[in-house]
Amino acid sequence: MPTYNKLVRDKIPQIIEKTGKEFSTEILNDQNYIKYLKEKSYEELDEYCAAETNGEAVEELADLLEIIHALAKHHGFSIEEVEKVRKEKAEKRGGFEEKIFLIEVEDRLD
Repeated sequence: MPTYNKLVRDKIPQIIEKTGKEFSTEILNDQNYIKYLKEKSYEELDEYCAAETNGEAVEELADLLEIIHALAKHHGFSIEEVEKVRKEKAEKRGGFEEKIFLIEVEDRLD
């Protein structure tokens, strides 16, 4: 039996059960939940980076967004509150639309 030891979506146990396979799960405490959510975010980001088509990319972006929703909720925020902070930061510092790549900044000795 393969060992996964990773956080999975809520309906994965039912999906596995329908295949007739045996499996084991546990419900994580808050400390482990956040730990494995963070690990899952790296996994999904790696999968996004490896995506070779726009279709694969959007699937992985959706997975990342699901994790962001869960992380926001865990920290006591709604996705709307996260979006508000994102917009405020974009107003103050801009977004990434202009594709600016900073090479270096010289310190001035005035």
